[in-house]
Amino acid sequence: MALPHQKQSLRYLTLLSALLVLMAVLTLQSCRHQKKVFASNCNIDKNFKQIGFKQLMDSLANYDQQYVEVSGKYEEDKEQSALVCDSMLMDHSNKNALWVDFSQDCPLYLSGTHIGLFEYNDGKFTQITNRSITIRGMIVLHNKGHLKQYKGAIERVSLIKL
Repeated sequence: MALPHQKQSLRYLTLLSALLVLMAVLTLQSCRHQKKVFASNCNIDKNFKQIGFKQLMDSLANYDQQYVEVSGKYEEDKEQSALVCDSMLMDHSNKNALWVDFSQDCPLYLSGTHIGLFEYNDGKFTQITNRSITIRGMIVLHNKGHLKQYKGAIERVSLIKL
């Protein structure tokens, strides 16, 4: 037979354990990376087809002048602005990549703010290179990018999700 103070101690211990678990869950959720969405008012009247990167590249000619939303890894360097497949199994060469043609006609701002994607903010620029992104824009087959080394381009970019 358990003594009354043992039952009470067990109840407090159970309550304390539950609180510790709840605090751990809340702490882990607060550390999770918050998605940032940069958008413009360009193309708001257009319907975008969501498509996988590999499917898009395999049938790129079918999407010429079409508006798409696709995910991949953004790579940026001197004379490079490209979207490549974020799978380790696919070829990441320029021939299997899309030139990303950002335009001043479609300025991208962090949702709910006046902070631009390419603006200096909080002591630094928003880093998107080597990150997985989701991008919306128009596929243009005849734009092969710098030195015509890409399979095509995505222009009129109106959304970037980091």
